[in-house]
Amino acid sequence: MDFLVFFFFILAAIVTVFTAMKLSQYADVISKKSAMGGMLVGTILLAGATSLPEITTSFSAVIIGNVDIAIGNMLGSNLFNLLIIAVFDLIFRRKQLYHLVSGSHIYSAILGLFLMIMVTLALIVKIDSTILGIGVDSLLILVVYVIGMIIISQLPSPPAEETADRQLEEPVNKKAVSLKKAVIGFIVAAVIIMAAGSVLSVAGDRIAIITGLGSSFVGSFLIAATTSLPEAVSVYAAFRLKNPNMAVGSILGSNMFNMVILAVSDAVYQGGSILADVSRSNLYTAIGISIMSAVLIWALMRKRSVSIGVYSVPSLITVVGYFVVSYLIFIG
Repeated sequence: MDFLVFFFFILAAIVTVFTAMKLSQYADVISKKSAMGGMLVGTILLAGATSLPEITTSFSAVIIGNVDIAIGNMLGSNLFNLLIIAVFDLIFRRKQLYHLVSGSHIYSAILGLFLMIMVTLALIVKIDSTILGIGVDSLLILVVYVIGMIIISQLPSPPAEETADRQLEEPVNKKAVSLKKAVIGFIVAAVIIMAAGSVLSVAGDRIAIITGLGSSFVGSFLIAATTSLPEAVSVYAAFRLKNPNMAVGSILGSNMFNMVILAVSDAVYQGGSILADVSRSNLYTAIGISIMSAVLIWALMRKRSVSIGVYSVPSLITVVGYFVVSYLIFIG
């Protein structure tokens, strides 16, 4: 019986990876054949779709009464997403990724950092008050997210964005998938990923019991890494398709979209404020994400560096930070 739990967990992970590859391909077609650019498709469309496993995982975890997996999954996914972009930046370090993408990503990164600081404060203060069944802290985070996205949408895009896209994107293949088929394929792939996320959450909860590992660790490390596979595959596929704006946009957009998941998960939770009831070990993850987000903003704002070694410092800090936080969660 225990064997089947691990089997379904691995199977769901494999389905997630394969589907995410198709998702990125369809998103790339949409970004090149529609009025939406790589950054917009990455930050909104692809980010929302690749976050579907987090949605179903967190909702399922709340329903089965395991709020640590629900919040740990969301925070762990944000942490793992930052690791993804850092690892790929190190792999493609000679191209100096952070200097090739649109400067508009800085706005998204700053909003993501601000939201995570709010989550960190909520985990410290633990205000167990609700409005219409939603924790006051979660509701405030959701409001700030909406206001922030509205402001970002109205900010002027730096002129370097279009130049970067033209330098890096390949000409559209006229014989490739049509825009209509890409949209339909994108929707079907998104639904499959959502279903796989439900399997991951239920199996992950069972694995936490079987192995004796804490729910916070399983949610923040094992399930979060697995549900972030779509982001990892999407970023890799975006680089292969020479669409770096979509790659970075999908990571930053996914991290912000996870704040919406937090608020909606709180609405599903009937025991009060969800952030007030989770384990304190989630605080390590929130603080780690805040620090790593600040490092990412620093990397995006720096001028082009001649030395590859100096350029790689932010990504190296992020990789080390990820494993430090994971260790703290494990011993916590």
